Amino acid sequence: MALAKFKDLSIDANEVMLVGEFWGRALEQEFVYDDDSGTGMLQPGLDDELERTIWINAVPEAKSVKSRVHLDVTVEGGRPETVGAVTLREPDDEISWTVAADPEGNEFCVFDIDPGDAEEEIEPTEPGLLDLVVDSYEPVKIATWWARVLDGEVGQNDEGSEAWVTDAVGFPYANWLFVYVPEAKSAKNRIHWDVELAGPDPKALVDAGATVVREPDDEISWWVLNDPEGNEFCAFEHFAPVEKATYRVGVVFGPSIDGTPPDLPAVEGSWPDDLA
Repeated sequence: MALAKFKDLSIDANEVMLVGEFWGRALEQEFVYDDDSGTGMLQPGLDDELERTIWINAVPEAKSVKSRVHLDVTVEGGRPETVGAVTLREPDDEISWTVAADPEGNEFCVFDIDPGDAEEEIEPTEPGLLDLVVDSYEPVKIATWWARVLDGEVGQNDEGSEAWVTDAVGFPYANWLFVYVPEAKSAKNRIHWDVELAGPDPKALVDAGATVVREPDDEISWWVLNDPEGNEFCAFEHFAPVEKATYRVGVVFGPSIDGTPPDLPAVEGSWPDDLA
């Protein structure tokens, strides 16, 4: 039984308008800014029950280290400049994609919308967010942990340097990848994800190995936690029965910044009955 379901993504920014408008172009979503709170959100389309909001949150600190969580996106022609990004690395003998940075230096990988080598049964890729990729010192362990939390399945390569979670409850993107890096986490992630709890509080997550960083107070109505590798995430109490929704696992068109994940077949499914 899942302890939580995937909810949303959040991106930290010094200049919310600048970063929000950039990611709106990159993901082909409408960016909405709230003057009162100083935060923004990307409005996904309404034709997919699992489309998730991406929040742009104002923070005072500037980016200081390589992003430990990054996004893979598909862009027509695979060129970062078409969405206003800065190119950091061109395709070469080791990688077939482009490494780029948003206006505040957050790294992300850019794939062509038509890679030409996808299996025939996979629907053509649309522009937008393809993968959520997380650097990890122990990829298999942390992927297994998140699979347990979200009732997903775990896969890994032969070396254990890459792991992935599939069929996670509520996860809307093609792939959730964990890739090995030798360095430990040294700064707060500028991209994090939110979950919605299966119960009224995060006790089950804490029992499983999460750490509470901040509890609800006069300013926030949710919990801030760390997973066992120190990745921050927010946990929200759910107030209504979990509706059933369709999820889809896509295909990996190539590796991300730190490795070469395997291909994953497209499958269809629904949320577990025990969460309905």
